[in-house]
Parts: sequence; structure tokens; C-alpha cells
Amino acid sequence: MTRLLLDISMSLDGFVAGPRPTLEDPLGEGGERLHEWVVKLAAWRERHGLDGGETGPVADLVAESVRRTGAVIMGRRMFSGGEGPWEDDPNADGWWGDDPPFGVPVFVLTHHARETVHKQGGTSFTFVTDGIDSALEQARAAADGRDVAIGGGASVAQQYLAAGLVDDIQIHVAPVLLGAGTRLFAEFHADSVSLELVETLGSEDATHLTYRVAR
Repeated sequence: MTRLLLDISMSLDGFVAGPRPTLEDPLGEGGERLHEWVVKLAAWRERHGLDGGETGPVADLVAESVRRTGAVIMGRRMFSGGEGPWEDDPNADGWWGDDPPFGVPVFVLTHHARETVHKQGGTSFTFVTDGIDSALEQARAAADGRDVAIGGGASVAQQYLAAGLVDDIQIHVAPVLLGAGTRLFAEFHADSVSLELVETLGSEDATHLTYRVAR
């Protein structure tokens, strides 16, 4: 059965991006530090066309997440950092060039329609203008029995959680204090969400927490 997974890195003080993001620094000041744990892993490096990297339990965790993911949902800002009409977006083609690391269909939530963009390696970007339910329906169909991952950002994650649609949450807590930026749960009212801790995996670079969302 296809499950909806929120998989995201977060600072110890609850931020998923630093302050003052720009096109040159899309994760904001200090935001890259949240992902230092993953860029050294063989599973991540292989997905990005790079050699080498560390193996072990954390790398296995990432490899399993990649294996089980058949489609991705993300927000417009996660895709390009922009807003408004696409012709006014200086990064309208997204961050990843001609060969993005996803290798599966990606569904981008946006208010501005455009044709699907097909890239190398099996990645496509479909732009969904009719809300989170439509994006999830399309992503589940495209995933062909595998899971759907929420690729960010925080607003999209909160919308799916509030709607009761998330099945699993995997949070990678980096030993970083950003002090400001984008909080994962800044304005989220969590009264209706109950979490069951499934696994805790620790390393010197991050603590990896896996939860099941109780219905």
C-alpha cells in the first residue's frame, strides 16, 4: 500500500532553513549545515552521480528511503524559490539542472499552471494547481505501488499533516542551532496528530527519528 512519508532535516531548535534565503543560498544562512550528515553518505552520493561515501546504518536508512519512494511532492518555493507567474521567476527551471537526483515523478504545488517538464534519469515535474489532494492522487498513481515522499517545504508538510494524510515522519535532527529561519511547525496546531516512535538511530552528525502517524 502506498504511504505518504514526510522526510526532512531539521535543526535542534526546529528550523528546516536558515534566515534570509537567496537564489545563491536557497537554504538561508547556515541552512546547508542541516544536510552535512547526508552529503557524505554513499547512498546520497550515488543518487547525485558521485563516487565514494560512507556506508553503515545511516546510509542504509537513506538507501531504503530512496528504494521505497516512487514519487515526490513539493512546494513551489522548494522547486525554484520563486513565486508569481513563471515568466517572472529567475529560476523557473528549478535548482537541479538537466539530470535531477529524484529519478521519479515530482509534483509541484503552485498557483501558476505550466506544462509538465521532463528531465533526464526518469525525473519529471508536474505542476499542480488544484491543491494537495489532487497532487497526492496524481503522485500515488505515478508511484506505482511505492511510497510518496513530501520533499518540502514546511508549509506543504504542515498542510498534509493538518489534513490527516501523512502516514510516516522521518526527521533528521542535526546538532545545529540556527536561531532563526523557517520553522517546521511554526504555525501548526497539532491537537489531532498523534505520533508513535518507530525507530531512533543516532550518529555524531544527526539523530534520525522515525514516527508512524496514528489514525
